[in-house]
Amino acid sequence: MTVQVGTGSGSTSKGSSSSSKSIVTSGEGTGSPDESRGWDAAAPMAPPPDHNPTVASSVEDTVDALEDGDRPVRSSSARAALRHRTFRRVFIGAFLSNIGSWMQNVVLGALAYDLTKSPTFVGIILFAQLGPLLLFSLVGGLLADIFDRRRLLIIVSVLQGVCSLGLAWVARGDDPSKAALVAIVFLIGIGQAIFGPTYGALLPALVGKDDLGGAISLNSAQMNGSRVIGPVIGSVLDARFGASWVFVGNAASYLLVIWSLMLVRLPPPVPDTSGATGLGRLAAGFQVARKDWVIGRCLVIIFTFSLLALPFIGQLPVLADQNLGIDPRSEQYGLLYASFGIGALMGALSIGTVLSERSKERVVRYGLVAFAGFLLLFGLLRSVGPAYVAILLVGLAYFAVITSLSTVLQERLDDGNRGRVMALWIMGFGGTVPIGNLLAGPIIGATSITVVVVAGALIALGLAVYADLEE
Repeated sequence: MTVQVGTGSGSTSKGSSSSSKSIVTSGEGTGSPDESRGWDAAAPMAPPPDHNPTVASSVEDTVDALEDGDRPVRSSSARAALRHRTFRRVFIGAFLSNIGSWMQNVVLGALAYDLTKSPTFVGIILFAQLGPLLLFSLVGGLLADIFDRRRLLIIVSVLQGVCSLGLAWVARGDDPSKAALVAIVFLIGIGQAIFGPTYGALLPALVGKDDLGGAISLNSAQMNGSRVIGPVIGSVLDARFGASWVFVGNAASYLLVIWSLMLVRLPPPVPDTSGATGLGRLAAGFQVARKDWVIGRCLVIIFTFSLLALPFIGQLPVLADQNLGIDPRSEQYGLLYASFGIGALMGALSIGTVLSERSKERVVRYGLVAFAGFLLLFGLLRSVGPAYVAILLVGLAYFAVITSLSTVLQERLDDGNRGRVMALWIMGFGGTVPIGNLLAGPIIGATSITVVVVAGALIALGLAVYADLEE
């Protein structure tokens, strides 16, 4: 799953450019035991079994030694979030698991194209991955606010792992069923539409409000780190063993998420006191967005930004070919995509490090301006060397904006309807991506990829004016 939930993401996706198996929990922190858990110690549940021996214990002990020094730790920083022992444990598992997700994502797209030589079928696979985020995230958010979130996440992870095994079984032959591939990918996407809002609803309560920015920053960072590593490993395994074994590897990676969830006790959802029933409960997220103008504006920004400013990501092979003369199947293209991923990783980490004490509302506005400028430069370049630097800066500004915007949104939500509002976030962040690419295709055919990129930069600049989130 690589949809970035805060994401992204999410995630967290397994998504599109994403699907995120990412889970974030908290354990031992710097404050009192109750504060470090991030939930009410009076609740009838056992504390997380942090002292169970695990294969990651040596890694955790090393981090303990680094984190237990006498230096002051800033709240909302990545270092502060890492002081939660269980968070570190699950963070490592989520990172390794997301590498599996990206192994599958890159190989699935290559398989779709190799079977048909049709960009249309590749687009259908992309919609099967991300379309459910738009169609079913509201249902996922409602389930997250009603049922035990830990059990729900485990069930969804098991089902997605089984679906990945099914994908491996279908892909084992020389002429796999295209309908079966689309159907299974769609089922995995439905699972992510449930997983994403459920995970997003848990994050603030588990790490505490003070460390929320750092936790979101780290979660975004591990997703983007896996975006760089996963495709490289997936491509090598695909060339040596075939796509089927890559999908088996991804199915096994779900065990890391399930293992992490089995080790912890998560807080139950807060009862819904809104009084809404039936379809009214499903639409509770819209009601919250209408009543709180900051939440509403955050959602408008993410919907508009993902729909109209980000089509260049899906159309990057076209841009590489038409503007830069780079073969999309070449190492140069792999380096171009990796440069974008490295920039996104840097942008996500910046929110929990150098920008941890900065106003996230202002980071959103200035980040949108920077994104617009860097994207405009990237769209106008015709030289390969400078393009690597430009797309790295685009990725940096992109995820600095996304991570900051997610933090602003999460800090304003009430836990009783957090899942349903996070469902709207995931719909905007991931569900609009395939629609944006569908809109961009005919425009590129009638004009050029440069027109779409320049339009996206102008949209981002307009959103910078709109993104006044300070009260």
